[in-house]
Amino acid sequence: MSTAADRAGPPWRRIHRRTVLVTALVTTGVAVGAAVPVVAGLAGRLGYAAAVGWALAGAAVLVGCATAGDYVRLRRTRYRVGAEHVELRTGLLLVKRRSLARERIRSVDLTAHPLLRVLGLVTVRIGTGEQTGGESTLELDPVDRAEGERLRRELLDRRTATAPGTHREGDLATLDLRWISYAPVSFLAPALGGAAVGGVLQVSEWAGAQGQVIGWVADRFRDTPPLWTVLVLVAAALVAGVVGALGLWAEMWWNYRLEREPGGTLRVRRGLLTSRSLSVEERRLRGVDLVEPLGVRLAGAARVDAVTTGLAKDEEGQGADHNTLLPAAPRAFADAIAAEVLREPLAPTGAPLTAHPPAARGRRLRRALAAALAPALLLALLGARLTPVLLWTALGWTVVAVPVAVALALDAYRSLGHTLSGGYLVTRSGTLRRSTAALQRAGVIGWTVRQSWFQRRAGLVTVTATTAAGAGAYSVRDADASEGLLFAAEAVPGLLEPFLERGPAPGVGSHRDRTGAGTPTA
Repeated sequence: MSTAADRAGPPWRRIHRRTVLVTALVTTGVAVGAAVPVVAGLAGRLGYAAAVGWALAGAAVLVGCATAGDYVRLRRTRYRVGAEHVELRTGLLLVKRRSLARERIRSVDLTAHPLLRVLGLVTVRIGTGEQTGGESTLELDPVDRAEGERLRRELLDRRTATAPGTHREGDLATLDLRWISYAPVSFLAPALGGAAVGGVLQVSEWAGAQGQVIGWVADRFRDTPPLWTVLVLVAAALVAGVVGALGLWAEMWWNYRLEREPGGTLRVRRGLLTSRSLSVEERRLRGVDLVEPLGVRLAGAARVDAVTTGLAKDEEGQGADHNTLLPAAPRAFADAIAAEVLREPLAPTGAPLTAHPPAARGRRLRRALAAALAPALLLALLGARLTPVLLWTALGWTVVAVPVAVALALDAYRSLGHTLSGGYLVTRSGTLRRSTAALQRAGVIGWTVRQSWFQRRAGLVTVTATTAAGAGAYSVRDADASEGLLFAAEAVPGLLEPFLERGPAPGVGSHRDRTGAGTPTA
């Protein structure tokens, strides 16, 4: 029943009627996929014809129920955009009505899987960015593509003045096919390779043919030394992983385009089969994060993530790439895009960093050696009681793991650094995933100073900038105690000073020591 307020406001609109067709086709695909094992399981007891009949009947019931349910959803779902609110009303017996204030809307994202694209439809996700789960978003699934674009433009049009500077509007970056070469060097390739091997074994087990598959592989390598057999199988898995990584990259980043729209909105469009359109308001941008996984970093590349306020938990759940502005690309180009996004002449992520003291290197070496030698020690103890094979395994593990652990520890130490660059504080850490975060100093709302017993003995401290944006906390790990406190005090003047007391300057080479000020201590 409509109320007087409903009739007085703007007209209510329906989601697109082709949603019923989408549901029918998707459910049919699911039913066909499920019918194959059902027929195989029933054919032995009922006969092939009866099994097919039962499968078809079940599929018809499933498709009919799903289609009828979606038709009811179509008839009972309405939305409208008013001057102050966006409203959604749905439900049959229990009518649910939700409303978002337009002034609080921070994102309008459009997605369309292949079937929606064929039918000219999109799913519109309207979010406020508040940390309240599903209550902070409205989803219109689906609407016509033209309607989705209209909603996106209307709801994100803030009519704000352009930020000062010479940075251009329009396209900032477009797809370069050479970037696909960075997909195989990510950690995704070996993970997908292992998943492919596990998938083959699982499917063969479902079909009752796992023994035959393993036997067939064993026959192929019957006269091959075990070491070569392992190497060949690992190489085959890696090849499968590389192919999967290339395919996944193409699906995620094909047709990629980063653009700045009038009014101060950054828009990322991408996707091969499933198209995605993601928007980030520049007024809630607090910095960027240059992310370099180890393989990508060795290839001289990095990706750029946005550090923004109002990234809701349900938005994070859509995937780690939801706030990615640039996929893995050459490091120099990534720095250039970071500067464009921040409207800075030079990227803060490229500023020279202050190195951390040698004590930080010692901490990483000790922890890496402990992690590498602990399994070897356990294997040696078991081998002394059970079998000498475990002793040789412990020796092999030590020979391989210790050099790798030392190399990663040294790399982790070299990756440490921090500095102040204009209006940004910059911190870098990590080895398997190195992160260089440039955070607006005005976006820091507090500091956390942590010093363990071991850090106190080594004269180190970890200071963490807390913010409402991005990950919520960005740390300067294992800095010199005086240097770290001075960095925090200078980054946001007046925030940390009430908790510090001045002592005589001991000549530590810190930010304020260079200007003649004393060294603060907690």
